[in-house]
Amino acid sequence: MLKTRVALLALGTVVLMAASAHADTRVFVQIGAPAPVFAPPPPAPVIVAARPAPYGYAWRPAHYVWTGYGYRMVPAARVRPPYAGAVLVAPRYIARPRESTWVGGYWRR
Repeated sequence: MLKTRVALLALGTVVLMAASAHADTRVFVQIGAPAPVFAPPPPAPVIVAARPAPYGYAWRPAHYVWTGYGYRMVPAARVRPPYAGAVLVAPRYIARPRESTWVGGYWRR
């Protein structure tokens, strides 16, 4: 009885080894940065009612900025111009055929 069990165990081991010799197992691991997402930012929130800015201040509307990982909203605020006579040009899209360009806000004379 013991010889039969040992023989069956040996036969099973030989069959498994023969089957695994022809098996082809591959494992692929790819590590890298995620693909960047280039999508236009969501529209800026609508301002329902805003008080006029006090003298010497300009109203900067809320807008979105690209951080490298996604868009972050910059809240609306009253800001002082960096120099006398500066005018704030609000951030906006410039639509052209086949492309649209995002122009961030800036100060001009």
